[in-house]
Amino acid sequence: MRFAYNILFVVFFWLSAPFYFFKMSRRPNWRPGFWQRFGFYAEGVKKTDGKRPVLWLHAVSVGEVGICAQLIRALEPRLSNYEFIVSTTTSTGMGELQRKLPPHIARFYYPVDFPGAVRRALNAFRPSAVVLVENELWPNFLWEATDRKIPLFLVNARISDRSFPRYQRGNFLFRGMFSQFRAVGCQEPGDAGRLAQLGFPPEAIRVVGSLKFDAARPDARPVLDARALVRQIGVNKNSKILVAGSTHAGEEAVLAAMLKRLRVRFPELFLVLVPRHSERTAEVSQELQSHGVRFVRRSEIDSAKNSSPGDLECLLVNTTGELKFFYELADVVFVGKSLTAKGGQNPIEPAALGKAVVFGPNMQNFTSIVRAFLATQSVAQVHDARELETTIAGLLSDDRCRAELGARALAVVQKNLGATERTVELILEKLNKATPQPKSS
Repeated sequence: MRFAYNILFVVFFWLSAPFYFFKMSRRPNWRPGFWQRFGFYAEGVKKTDGKRPVLWLHAVSVGEVGICAQLIRALEPRLSNYEFIVSTTTSTGMGELQRKLPPHIARFYYPVDFPGAVRRALNAFRPSAVVLVENELWPNFLWEATDRKIPLFLVNARISDRSFPRYQRGNFLFRGMFSQFRAVGCQEPGDAGRLAQLGFPPEAIRVVGSLKFDAARPDARPVLDARALVRQIGVNKNSKILVAGSTHAGEEAVLAAMLKRLRVRFPELFLVLVPRHSERTAEVSQELQSHGVRFVRRSEIDSAKNSSPGDLECLLVNTTGELKFFYELADVVFVGKSLTAKGGQNPIEPAALGKAVVFGPNMQNFTSIVRAFLATQSVAQVHDARELETTIAGLLSDDRCRAELGARALAVVQKNLGATERTVELILEKLNKATPQPKSS
């Protein structure tokens, strides 16, 4: 089975490589650490000291990095004899790791699932246990870790309606690997049932809630004063601010056209537009220009110091890791990838700030979270662009409604806190501190 998988993986990898590398090259800072993805960690990575057991946590991208950071903060005092290391898959995730983790914790890129790359990575760091955040499950990594008797943990696990049939079709490949997991912390009971059906040990599965609620708590010391920044470009204190976060292709055009119409009714309405991928800056800029929107890019903010009030209608945030700071300014928040794309983005961050949150019909990646908000009527979900405009206009014109919606959303977040501590307890309970160091090969 391994031989067949690896033949197919190699074929698929090289067929998709041109698209993969083109997409990567459009992202900032993709060159540093490039060879780490193939298991070469000779330079730029803090090595483990070889004297203590090593706990390896893996965070795919930005959202999972926040979860890893909070898990480490909770685990380090209780596993003081362990050394912590963290991997990620994306350059944006690496940027967040650099910002959020202290320098004594090694951070590096997760290996592509070639057998040689995986072996080199495991030989380099010799983990005593591996914690995977959400469903980042690659066969060669799991096979190799299992062969080395490295305990595996899966946290914040969820199985969506869309992914469950795919896992079932590949169950002949995954079932044996899934049975090796020491502990699985999942988000809700439905996830627990599906995970058990897929071969995860029922006794290892525990419902702990979503770690994203804890991860969304505001930073105690924000690194960006977003309010001062928008004042600098002429946005006055009486302006209404609409923040559109993590938008995808098609949504910027909807928002640009909507902004022009809404400003007839709300002349001081200002849009903060934060595309999910900063490499789309040129594309989004062209979209805004075609709709006659006067905007400035975040990266050009210094050149806008002398802008007078009314000159600009929009700030295009083409930097990474700053969205949450702009959410703090918002009167209304639109959560992207929910109107013209599928899956949705995280609505918890603006809700944790008590903001009025609106999103489209496509929030498949956050089904249980959205359900919790909708049950208390603490967010607004719309069906299409027309309803989005009507809903935002209504919220902008009704301060009381906006405040009540935000207060209910914040209450939902506060009710669902605590998943981090429950997850830490699960890891500590199942982690065998006497696990022998894995053999190298």
